[in-house]
Amino acid sequence: MSVLVVKNVSKTFTAGGMFRAIGKNKRAVDHVSFCLDAGETLAIVGESGSGKSTTARLAMRLLQADSGCIEWNGIDITALGGKTLRQRRNHIQMVFQDPFASLNPRMKIWETVAEGLRVHRSDMSKKQRRNLVAETLHLCGLDAAGMDRYPHQFSGGQRQRIGIARALIVEPAVLVLDEPVSALDVSVQAQILNLLKELQEAKGLAYLFISHDLSVVSHIANRIAVMFDGRIVEQGSAAEVFEHPHHPYTRALLDARPILHPSQRQIRKSGDNHGDKTGEGIAATGCAYQLRCPYASTDCATFDGQLNSLGFACLHPLPETK
Repeated sequence: MSVLVVKNVSKTFTAGGMFRAIGKNKRAVDHVSFCLDAGETLAIVGESGSGKSTTARLAMRLLQADSGCIEWNGIDITALGGKTLRQRRNHIQMVFQDPFASLNPRMKIWETVAEGLRVHRSDMSKKQRRNLVAETLHLCGLDAAGMDRYPHQFSGGQRQRIGIARALIVEPAVLVLDEPVSALDVSVQAQILNLLKELQEAKGLAYLFISHDLSVVSHIANRIAVMFDGRIVEQGSAAEVFEHPHHPYTRALLDARPILHPSQRQIRKSGDNHGDKTGEGIAATGCAYQLRCPYASTDCATFDGQLNSLGFACLHPLPETK
């Protein structure tokens, strides 16, 4: 049984606030569906504004979906609220992008990590909570001797480990990781990714990994879902998506990756005379990507954008690359 299921979930933000300038409603997530099994990592990738983080917050029930269904461990939690929802939140926890902003600067580290225990393990004494915090910090590669210190006394990588410990201490089945290494140095990124792999193997955790960095995704994901304009346009195994992308937007993301030598880009596009984008923006009807797509035709204006049986949403799949 899947530990997280998202079915046809949609979310529209009404005009006003951060959307006041565009003067109209913003469709952030449009009929998104995916599932996540224990012990696997599903990465959601896409450009800024594609709906990745909103999808993560909907799956966490930090945002209320306009429509669709969300299941945690087979239980529909879409309409749950208040105390009932709060009691189930130990099933799924989140690690945020900014390791400093996500920590209360006025709370000692042990208090921050133990915060979830007040809700989910209220029977524990203070000494028991401190002991469990020490164990969890050690599991995340931190010295428990520093748990009476404050966030500003730790480096960025250490603060992200604290964020991971805070999520782990209530023993979740799912971790939602929203750009967890993008604010860190490259060498520290590798350490955090290795830690996440070790924790996953030890505890059988499932990860919903949000990222725009395909280099990071290639090291941790089992499956990949590619989002554009609030919709999943391609979904499949990591190997299949990287080696045989079907959607033109997926190819564009792969071609935008940094390369070590110009010859690599030439090899990547050999036999493909449609490498350059033809326009900009997002189409209001039909396939949202058609204004940028070198393969677009008149049929794309009425395409419904639904994934086909092979896991991609495109009338003109890319030719196989050699």
